[in-house]
Amino acid sequence: MTTAPDTLTIRRPDDWHAHLRDGAMLGRVAGYTARCFARAIVMPNLIPPVTTAQAALDYRARILAALPDGASFEPLMTCYLTDDCDADALARAHGDGIFVAAKLYPAHATTNSEFGVSDLARIRPALERMQRMSMPLLIHGEVTDPAVDIFDREAVFIERVLAPLLADMPGLKVVLEHVTTEDAVEFVAAAGSNVAATITPHHLMINRNALFDGGMRPHMFCLPVAKRERHRLALRAAATSGDQSFFLGTDTAPHAIAAKQAGCGCAGIFNAPTALECYAQVFDEEDALGRLEGFASEFGARFYDLPLNQGSITLAKRAWSVPETIALPPPDEEIVPFGAGETLDWRVEPAEGDSA
Repeated sequence: MTTAPDTLTIRRPDDWHAHLRDGAMLGRVAGYTARCFARAIVMPNLIPPVTTAQAALDYRARILAALPDGASFEPLMTCYLTDDCDADALARAHGDGIFVAAKLYPAHATTNSEFGVSDLARIRPALERMQRMSMPLLIHGEVTDPAVDIFDREAVFIERVLAPLLADMPGLKVVLEHVTTEDAVEFVAAAGSNVAATITPHHLMINRNALFDGGMRPHMFCLPVAKRERHRLALRAAATSGDQSFFLGTDTAPHAIAAKQAGCGCAGIFNAPTALECYAQVFDEEDALGRLEGFASEFGARFYDLPLNQGSITLAKRAWSVPETIALPPPDEEIVPFGAGETLDWRVEPAEGDSA
């Protein structure tokens, strides 16, 4: 990492949690992730979900075909776990380098999770194989019990599901994704080196008031939802602490305006056009710019036992206005990026040395 009065150059970072979608949407949004991230863990919640090695290879090919000319980007594929997942097939695909990790969606917890796991007992053979192979389990950590308040679902998941799972399988490698609570920060910080968490830029910058600022704000709606201010502050402290258990995962999740501004609007925030700039702004505000490289470019790769990237990227402290909307191919029309209409202090400059 090198710094000048108004610039910051870091090792090229990775995004350890990204939704790239498919079809026309994939073609429009993939370049925003590839503009500054060398690699990304790609979520498998398509329709139908990515549950087989062949489906992963086909999706990877579509991602690579959707990238802008000259882009240097490696999609890291994940397996969508279902109640009837084949532990042997999962292990083979991981051993062959096709699946980097497997994703646990509790059934009906979030977008396209209706095929997810209804009971961990149903996937125990897969979890046992993953523990033996040190294959990461990526978890959307929320219970789906309708009796549990939506703002408590992450904390209850940790108590009811994650803590017992790790007590039963203490060697299982786990990433608790897009953490949103002080409870999650404390749990991960106290766990062993086999447990980590990703933190999004939007959960570092907004609390739940953003959902209701002057009216309903569907473009601030994501799952897990933003929480109280004390939780946001706990996330900022964790992200900027230098603790290697916490690393960058944007959870960028694009939806067209029509899908967000609907009677039942989709959950997800499209932050790929502004993510690294937002992280830089947060670390600057916390007087922790010197720790951004570890969070963005080192800790995740080490957890996944992957090499660090060799290229670099430079951010300049140069104010710019985020566009209100971004055009999409018909029939999707437009999408709203995170920070739409606002001014950010930092901006990514052209990267040098794109090799990973």
